[in-house]
Amino acid sequence: MTRQFRFAVQSFSASSASEWCQRARRVEALGYSALHLADHILGPGEAIAATNHPIQELAAVPAMAAAAAATDTLRIGCRVFCVDYRHPAVLAKELATLDLLSEGRLEIGLGAGWLRGEYEALGMKFDPAKVRIDRLGEVVDFLKAHFAGGDLDQSGDYVNVRGYSGVPAPVQKPHPPLMIGGGSRRILSLAGRVADIVSFNFNNRAGIIGPDGISNSTEEKTLEKLAWVREAAGDRFEGLEFEIGAYFVVVGEGSGAAAAGMAKAFGLTLEEMRRHPHGLFGTSDEICEELERRREKFGISYITVPDTAIEAFAPIVSKLTGS
Repeated sequence: MTRQFRFAVQSFSASSASEWCQRARRVEALGYSALHLADHILGPGEAIAATNHPIQELAAVPAMAAAAAATDTLRIGCRVFCVDYRHPAVLAKELATLDLLSEGRLEIGLGAGWLRGEYEALGMKFDPAKVRIDRLGEVVDFLKAHFAGGDLDQSGDYVNVRGYSGVPAPVQKPHPPLMIGGGSRRILSLAGRVADIVSFNFNNRAGIIGPDGISNSTEEKTLEKLAWVREAAGDRFEGLEFEIGAYFVVVGEGSGAAAAGMAKAFGLTLEEMRRHPHGLFGTSDEICEELERRREKFGISYITVPDTAIEAFAPIVSKLTGS
């Protein structure tokens, strides 16, 4: 099965309501499928500086609601909600409300949490990966039950909710599409079993952004990740959509120098950097050709680019969307 291309933008900040809404409308006008946020809390300071993570100024839920209100067809999402930051019942109600008020334009990205320094700065316990991923699995079960609208009665190691029915009902049935991703076998196996969209990402086992995550996300490593998903998904595999964040995007002039510089910084060859699944370098035509090659090799058809690339990447969106 050939999966059709679609594209999203991920954004972290805006200086005003008008800027944010204008950005959402521009993303929609250029043909992108969705506008994503992330789910991080820390502002400037030593805690976030130690993680190498960009600062996210906007809270995900209200920013998603504002983007939906400012647009007509643009889907709204988060790459990804950290399930440890909200009680699952609160998260479920917020998500169902977003789907209702956006008239069915919500995509639900979910993650187990990974940014150790953020947990520590917030005074939260950073459990071992197995515990965080098992907890995510229970949250997914609960969200699906909440969206189904029946009586809720879930008792587990991490989610214990009972005695009421979930409202409001989401517009999308049986529920808004669920995206789960990461870079480890455990999280990608969970995604293969329960998600609608599988997001290939770094293995953030180090708890910070750094060379380790980039070096374990090369072509060879991504093929291994795909095999984990295939094994876990079984008969579901052909119906899954595969997404990836293109974190390093340089279109046109300067793309060769940028690829060479990043290759040196990350300890990769220039060819490894040019073919790195999280990077896109070259002219519009070269990037289109590379994306088609990657779709053939990995099945990845859903590409998320940073907001700094909205305009430069637009010709690629125009050419490939829906093909």
